Amino acid sequence: MSTFDKREEGFEKKFAHDEELQFKAMARRNKLLGLWAAGILGKTGPDADAYAKEVVVADFEQAGDDDVLQKVLKDLDGKSVTEQQIRQQMNELLATAVAQIKAGT
Repeated sequence: MSTFDKREEGFEKKFAHDEELQFKAMARRNKLLGLWAAGILGKTGPDADAYAKEVVVADFEQAGDDDVLQKVLKDLDGKSVTEQQIRQQMNELLATAVAQIKAGT
């Protein structure tokens, strides 16, 4: 195997690893967002966990964050939570999720 082949293989492995971490971070962010929204909805314990799973599953409906955002926005209708607040929470929770994954928690 030439140096070029080894280098190419290394880039491919790094890309795959980065994609896996990004997927995990987004799924964790969505779970944390679901738990946050569940608290606003007054859900606790198993009900909060079940709602968080619904939010995670909502992310598979279409590419991007809009499916998650729309689900949470719709569910929080009447709770005085704006789209901007949800987007801000999504950004903050993504940073939290990345930190948790890097820390191995």
